[in-house]
Formats: sequence, C-alpha cells, structure tokens
Amino acid sequence: MSDTTGIPDLRVNADYQFGAGAGAALFPDEEPLSIRRSSGGRPRQVLAGDVDPSGGDEGDRLVSYGTDGRFTLGIAGGKRLREALDPPAYRVVVGEESEPFVREGRNTFAKFVREVDEAVRPGDEVLVVTPTDELLAVGRAELAAIEMRAFDTGMAVKVREGIGTEDET
Repeated sequence: MSDTTGIPDLRVNADYQFGAGAGAALFPDEEPLSIRRSSGGRPRQVLAGDVDPSGGDEGDRLVSYGTDGRFTLGIAGGKRLREALDPPAYRVVVGEESEPFVREGRNTFAKFVREVDEAVRPGDEVLVVTPTDELLAVGRAELAAIEMRAFDTGMAVKVREGIGTEDET
C-alpha cells in the first residue's frame, strides 16, 4: 500500500539537501511511492512503486532517511538526480581505470578523480560518474572537492552502492 503522507515534507528536505528541483525529481507526483517507517512512524526508506510495507524486496530504493534528517541515495535515486541536476552538481567524475571497480561498489580514491563539483563537502551524498556522465555509483564524499583534486592518496568517496557490471544493468 502506498503511503503518500509525508512526501511533500520529504520533497522539501531533498530540495534543501540537493538543490531546487531535486524533491520533484526524486518523488514525482505522478508515480506511486512507498514509505517504510520505523516503529515510531519516522520515515526510513522511500521506494518507487506501490510496495508491500512488510519489507519485501519489491520496488527500487530511492533514498533512506537518516535520523539526522539527511537522505542517503540508492541507485534508483541517483539515476533520478543525475537526470534532474545539471553537471557538475553533486558529481565526482572518475577515469576509466577505476570505472570497473567503482561500478562493482568499491570506494573511489582521490588519485582517480578527474573532476568534481566545487561545492562538494565531506559528508555530502554524491554521484560517481564517467566523463560522459554515466552513473557508476552513489556514496558519501569523504573529502572536500579541493582535496579530491589535490590529493594523490586517500578515499574520496565511500561508495554505498555501485550499478553492477554492464551485463547486470
């Protein structure tokens, strides 16, 4: 059963975290969305589709909603944000040498970062993409943008989920 209560508030939070238009892209009016809630009623996950609230695997996870009020992206949510936000917003561009590893869900290291949105700060949710803006993974920035470009060592993005191999997508 789809629970649309709370979606307008979640849209506002998405716009605050990712910029204007992100809320509408992540949670469009015309699509059924399901909210999984904690036992106390707090939103935990937002899934695309009309999903059984018992916790089955149906539906794509758009976002999880942390106790800090910030979203963590799923691949489905990352794809929507990539379409909605113009480059370089929330993007970390990696070279082809690290693409297969990031695609599989491995972390992104500063050595392989080619470009990055100037506004990225540690703790921000980011999209890891190829130079042609193909989504590879979603994760949390561990370094500021200036550090990602300057450092030759260290983890730039803690990857939460990769899109998998090309055969899987």
